[in-house]
Amino acid sequence: MKILIIGLGSIAKKHIGAIRQLKVECDIYALRSSRESKHFDGVIDIYSLEDINFSFDFAIISNPTSEHAKTIESLIEYKIPLFIEKPIFSNIEREDIINKIKSHNILTYVACNMRFTSCIKYLKDFISNNNVRINEINVYCGSYLPEWRPNTDFRKCYSSIPELGGGVHLDLIHEIDYIYWLFGKPNDTYSVVRNKSSLKIKAIDYANYNLIYDGFCVNIVLNYFRRDPKRYIEIVFDDRTWLVDLLDNKISDNNNDIIFKSSQQDLETYVEQMQYFISLVKNKSKKSFNNASDGFDVLKICLNNERFK
Repeated sequence: MKILIIGLGSIAKKHIGAIRQLKVECDIYALRSSRESKHFDGVIDIYSLEDINFSFDFAIISNPTSEHAKTIESLIEYKIPLFIEKPIFSNIEREDIINKIKSHNILTYVACNMRFTSCIKYLKDFISNNNVRINEINVYCGSYLPEWRPNTDFRKCYSSIPELGGGVHLDLIHEIDYIYWLFGKPNDTYSVVRNKSSLKIKAIDYANYNLIYDGFCVNIVLNYFRRDPKRYIEIVFDDRTWLVDLLDNKISDNNNDIIFKSSQQDLETYVEQMQYFISLVKNKSKKSFNNASDGFDVLKICLNNERFK
């Protein structure tokens, strides 16, 4: 296989690591913006697609979110499968690109690796196969942005810079994505976003969403400023309550009994995700379970009805 990567940052290196763990026979090429860019071992640097006299089997798009629209549009003519790091875009103004992808029948996958987390897969299976009554869902993800990337100034990373597609709502769009995957499109959404915390960054550092479904509501809270990380889903059924601890990969009930527990590590989700996508490519599939249209639906939930408070 010949694989193209556009954007060789930390997330791209996780995807490369996943490919290597899968022992895929391939050549990996990175489209670099400068000949001064630092070389990454085992990756072939290229500087223009026009100089390439062969076809790629697929492309990984992992440059800053603000560049995704331009990058995806430039690759459509090559009609190769696209593995797109989440979120698909930084705004909802380029629905025309989604329509172009559809018209060219291009395989796309928006990379939300948390769909491969064991406890979320267990939850998906349970909800799909049991007639349960849900009254309320609360989702929370809080962590401390200055500790995300050691030895770097957090104020200078893309997460803190809205022009690059930064902001907690986009960084942690996973929470909206897996709710969309579990329950489908909500009937309505409301959101409040802020950047008034002690971090003093320009990008959004707090977001609160309310997703309205027929029989229940989902409340989602995201932030960059919590020093003791916490990430969970609380599901209030009519006869029990489940707490899904996403950091510990387990599900417990209101009696503290363990419903499900996994030893799976975060990096393993990247391997499972890449294995899934490569299998689609090898089988010449044209649709994934999180294609560009799905990713755009999730982005619209993320960005629609925003109100600064």
